[in-house]
Amino acid sequence: MKKMRKVYDMMLEASVAHAKWDYEVSSNILKRKSRLLILFILLLPIILVSLAQATGNLPVSLGGKETYTPEFYTTSVFLLSIVIGFCAGLITGCIGAGGGFIITPALMSIGIKGILAVGTDLFHIFAKAIMGTVIHKKLGNVCVGLAVAFLVGSGIGVVGGGVINRTLYEINPILSDTFISLFYVFLLGFLGVYALTDFLRLRKKGEDVDVHRSGSSLKEKDGSLKKATLSSRLQASNIPPVINFDQDLVPGGKKIPALFVAICGSIVGFVAAIMGVGGGFLTFPMFVYILGVSSYTTVGTDITQIIFTAGFASITQYAIYGFIFYTLAMGMLIGSLAGIQIGALTTKVVRGIYIRGFYAMAILAGFFNRLFILPKKLDELGVIAIPKTILAVLTQFGTISFYITIAIFALWVTSKFFLNIKQLRA
Repeated sequence: MKKMRKVYDMMLEASVAHAKWDYEVSSNILKRKSRLLILFILLLPIILVSLAQATGNLPVSLGGKETYTPEFYTTSVFLLSIVIGFCAGLITGCIGAGGGFIITPALMSIGIKGILAVGTDLFHIFAKAIMGTVIHKKLGNVCVGLAVAFLVGSGIGVVGGGVINRTLYEINPILSDTFISLFYVFLLGFLGVYALTDFLRLRKKGEDVDVHRSGSSLKEKDGSLKKATLSSRLQASNIPPVINFDQDLVPGGKKIPALFVAICGSIVGFVAAIMGVGGGFLTFPMFVYILGVSSYTTVGTDITQIIFTAGFASITQYAIYGFIFYTLAMGMLIGSLAGIQIGALTTKVVRGIYIRGFYAMAILAGFFNRLFILPKKLDELGVIAIPKTILAVLTQFGTISFYITIAIFALWVTSKFFLNIKQLRA
């Protein structure tokens, strides 16, 4: 249990680092007129399609029902994507972690095929990154050797995950949805249980918490994290080529075979391509707990890999095969830009423990959403036989409880924001 707890702490810390980067990216886009102009140009085709749809003259090539499913367009789906992006942005900005976990389950809940939701989410991450990322002020945070080896492995993992997703979809779209849902059930179940225990423990003690820090007790005086024996054994290996890192923190630095870094990268790339996430929540515990890299070096290298992993996966594994819903990606981008800013400001006027509680609820809502859809998918695949009425009740419960939970969180945060807007301005 202690080891699982450490893994959760590090996954949460990785999410915090990613959320900080996400906030900086959104601020960078909103503060620069040139980038807002690029965003408007990207949205222009969607606006034109909306006008064409309103007049009843929607061209087949731009969304008629005869075209391939990813091209199908409705204004209501676009608006829903903005809401989903906004809620995910609120969670990222307000909690400082985990907002991206709800996007794929949310898209699948409104009828988007799992493979489309995954490809679209990856493209949304990549589009936001290339629009808003600037060279990190602390360039020393990025270890080029670690990044290159990791990205080589990540590329292999991405291809593997993409091939599996597309193959399952070609065999049976329902099989693809079931596979993706299972991944989310295990991940969100793990994160949700620990997030809820965290909240209940803090509440019982009557303590508050800084939601933009993981609260991990693993940090040592030098800013690194306690390493398991595994990292020492891996670093002692002499398999060429060997990468040197952490020269600024440890006299003479450390070294590790590139092979182990690439293996970790392949795992992260595989999971990212399957689930439609950046993979940062896995990179952190792997770098620190398995490879023995300091948290200082890990953060910068992690952010670098997220950009390249999301870009490579979205373009080579999904975009060229038609599995990206660009309308949804742009809608989520708009919504998340606003949501992150409002969420980040709200943390100044609410207690962190309440936000941590909502974080646990949001993660568990996503878990139950995917869990209660599994019986229906297994029934459609012929694996089990369940009465249709029971399946309908389970599906509706999972979907309704998910959206009610996210809606309550969104209303609570936005109400706190507008009720305290004078104080925030000051």
